[in-house]
Amino acid sequence: MRIAVIGAGAVGALIARELCRYEAEVILFEREPDVGWGVTKANSGIVHAGFHDEPGTVRARFCALGNALFPELAAELDIPFRRTGAYVLAFTKGEFSTLRELLVQGEANGVPGLEIHRREEVLAQEPWVNPEVVGGLWAPTVGITLPWELAIAATENALKNGLELHLSEPVVGIEVSRGRVRAVRTDRGRYPVDAAVNAAGLFADRIAQMAGLDGLFLHPRRGEYVLLDETTGSLVNAVLFPAPTPVSKGILVLPTVEGGLLLGPNARDLPSDAREATETTREGLEEVIAGAKHLVPGLPLHKTVKTFAGLRPESPQKDFVLGETKVARFYQAAAMRSPGLTAAPAVARWLAREIALAHGLREKGNFNPKRTRIPHPADLPEEEWARLIREDPRWGRIVCFCNRVTEGEIVEAIRRGARTLDGVKFRTRAGFGRCQGGFCTDRILAILARELGVAPWEVTARGGGSRMVLGEVRP
Repeated sequence: MRIAVIGAGAVGALIARELCRYEAEVILFEREPDVGWGVTKANSGIVHAGFHDEPGTVRARFCALGNALFPELAAELDIPFRRTGAYVLAFTKGEFSTLRELLVQGEANGVPGLEIHRREEVLAQEPWVNPEVVGGLWAPTVGITLPWELAIAATENALKNGLELHLSEPVVGIEVSRGRVRAVRTDRGRYPVDAAVNAAGLFADRIAQMAGLDGLFLHPRRGEYVLLDETTGSLVNAVLFPAPTPVSKGILVLPTVEGGLLLGPNARDLPSDAREATETTREGLEEVIAGAKHLVPGLPLHKTVKTFAGLRPESPQKDFVLGETKVARFYQAAAMRSPGLTAAPAVARWLAREIALAHGLREKGNFNPKRTRIPHPADLPEEEWARLIREDPRWGRIVCFCNRVTEGEIVEAIRRGARTLDGVKFRTRAGFGRCQGGFCTDRILAILARELGVAPWEVTARGGGSRMVLGEVRP
């Protein structure tokens, strides 16, 4: 059986990996030059507990399940994951009543360990929180991770288990005949398939329309962020939420797995045709800063490293759209708004099993769930780093001084599939530090050109026409 998965974000990559457990030929299509560059790339990285989701929704069904799978998944794929816990903070009596509602809702969704803490308990654990706080809902199962590394790791593991990956290859058509999927068409050719999974993120409604399905309508919701450097992470221990609104979970303050602080996002609904609008705005960033300072007034904003924006898919039903459709063998994993990242492991496992049961697929006896991340020598014991240098001196040459990334790491990232500056950045964190690539971009570009056997002006930031160098100044 031949199965196409459309979209290589965290959801699509995990679905493809789960399908590779079975006796099937799995093809993963991605319109971008690399995996995880859509909704996944600009994501808060929170593994939610499940108390925000209304009982009875598909979101509520899969959020707590996905949360429970993350420790096992992180161990298998060797990705960073840390349970920090979270507080939803209340500053008024009305907001304190909201905490009780969230507690009841979370318990109905099977979220363990929820407790309401009074002001003194909150400030004892989070001394930088606004002293006007009156209480907080404590959720110990909330965690943080790196969403793009999850997508990269899942894809790497799937490739070792037989996946066929097609990057920079947008799907332009779905062939349906006699009520079922027959083929996927891309800008490069036609691929006969026996089933297809639509995990195309912001573009999932357009893929559904190609298959002749109506009723799925998506628009982008933009969230803007402020990232503070790695000297600030100790100010906050847990993910800090405000009391939620009908529009969003609110503007957060949260630690990152790299040790910094992330502020945001706000929530601005955009027109359906604004699916590439990832620019930041003065008004949006001011809103983020004001919301974050309401939670933690003493934030050191002078330690800002960067600002950025991400888009997430929003739909009228505000819920995931999962499973088989009226077009036989065409499956959806669409409208994956928050908590889509958290739910993704459970959604992937459930959907792959549904497909396997429906089509009599047997599990492989040789599926290997393990993937090992690229070593980061700066985090290793000195003797282990010395061993790497003895085997290959490139592991001793620092290229990115902010994050202490070596040439050996960059070469390994290229070996694993990086073809652009962003591809290297998301696999190694080279260029992610305080200087944002100001002192290492030229060196990374030269390494890419050397390893790929191309001229430096052929190397791009993120594919397409994003060249960093136009040519030689002199021959």
